[in-house]
Amino acid sequence: MTAIKDSELIINPDGSIFHLHLKPGEIADTIILVGDQSRVDVIGEYLDSIELTRQNREFRTITGMYNKKRISIVSTGIGTDNIDIVVNELDALVNIDLETRTIKPEHTSLQFVRIGTSGALQADIPVDTPVISKIACGFDGLLNFYADRDKISNLAMENQFIEHMQYYRKLAVPYFIDADTDLFDILKPDCVAGITISAPGFYGPQGRVLRLDIKDPEVNDKISAFELNGDRFTNYEMECSAIYGLSKLLGHQAVTICNIIANRMRGEYSKDYKKGLRVTIQKVLDRLTY
Repeated sequence: MTAIKDSELIINPDGSIFHLHLKPGEIADTIILVGDQSRVDVIGEYLDSIELTRQNREFRTITGMYNKKRISIVSTGIGTDNIDIVVNELDALVNIDLETRTIKPEHTSLQFVRIGTSGALQADIPVDTPVISKIACGFDGLLNFYADRDKISNLAMENQFIEHMQYYRKLAVPYFIDADTDLFDILKPDCVAGITISAPGFYGPQGRVLRLDIKDPEVNDKISAFELNGDRFTNYEMECSAIYGLSKLLGHQAVTICNIIANRMRGEYSKDYKKGLRVTIQKVLDRLTY
């Protein structure tokens, strides 16, 4: 089997993967992904024991036990560009022999559960509500760089959305990816389910206007009005689409739950979003280890 070149798979002198600074065996098969590195320690407080703590740049990792199940918590930072790093490197830790630089003959499937915060795109979703992403819509364009992108995408929804939005042709073509059905069913109770947009920015790409006008001032009204087969857009965030897309391509399971901390249609913001987020964290941990 052909070895992957040094320039493509970068290994640190201590044998760890380049950005995450993790070695094979240091991550669990069930991994909670969070954007904020400080949230790793918040979730880490719930673990019964901790065997590993590691950090490089914004990538912080804790691996430990909860209800007799081994779990890792990894911070990704903000954006799908960081997800490209994190998911590919976590996959490499279990599916590539880092010594020989060859793909292992037996595939290991990981579970990725993103816990985050988000802004609602429907007026009837109150702040502090947990939203589970049944479908992810990528405004970021990341998955368009990978072969077989169309094979895992909902092309019918993509085409209807582009037509509905009269999509600006200079933007990256959006893509639609389903959550893993097994993880979705486990974590769905008490959550609102819908389509989540992953945007490549916080301001203009999510329809916010400060000092710069945006291309389409009606973008959020158009998005909130779109519905197909009973599925509607529920929220904006910045990582879900890449997690779903790369997981599908690499043979992993993925689901995202985000607490609504702002309702974009009503102009509301949560008074204490951290309290509600802790409730969601507890439920996710319990349901993953039932």
